[in-house]
Amino acid sequence: MRVLVIENYRATPLGLVGGALADAGADIDLVRAFDGEGLPAGHDGHDALVILGGDQTALDDDAHPYLPALAGLSRAFGEADKAVLGICLGAQLVARGHGAENILGRPVEFGWHPVEPTPAGRDDPLMAALGDGAPVFHWHSDTFTLPPGAEHLASSDRTAIQAFRLGRAVYGVQFHFEADRALVSQWNAAFAPEIAAHSPDWFDRHPAEAARHGGAADALGAALARRWVALI
Repeated sequence: MRVLVIENYRATPLGLVGGALADAGADIDLVRAFDGEGLPAGHDGHDALVILGGDQTALDDDAHPYLPALAGLSRAFGEADKAVLGICLGAQLVARGHGAENILGRPVEFGWHPVEPTPAGRDDPLMAALGDGAPVFHWHSDTFTLPPGAEHLASSDRTAIQAFRLGRAVYGVQFHFEADRALVSQWNAAFAPEIAAHSPDWFDRHPAEAARHGGAADALGAALARRWVALI
């Protein structure tokens, strides 16, 4: 399989999703769109699309003029019955591409916090891995309305729509299940000023919270990644 991966910001790798794709023998075409690399015109030549997170909003078209095309590309893949995975900003762009409203500037949701499946999520091929609910890593402030025709799959205390599915295998996932403890530690180093601005006590809390939640979150993230790759 050949998978198109779009990076929207520095230091935002595939994480656990990359491990699942490697285990499946996937070939990855990586486009660093935030760095000026161009998007393909359509879905031809790729079996699936992954859109990763970023610091910008899903409506920041003036600073990142490729965003409308990326939102549209997510729709083109889905209409071709190809698997799509949008994570964090990626989920917001998938939602935009499918007619949802993007909601900007809410309070930051950050750190390991529980996510619970909806009734539809309990029966979903991907989100059934959540069981009755589990801690996952979050880092976002923006959100979105449910796209028309989408299944609402998961929620958290602070964010009503944490995951949705359109059709067979187009997923928007707000939480960072790709971020294992190693990647979170990398983010601590790469984005220390940004984290301190909204969560100044994080660096004191991080070791204990990683020990408490990280192992289960890592295992869940790997399971979610494998389940999505199986849908390609």
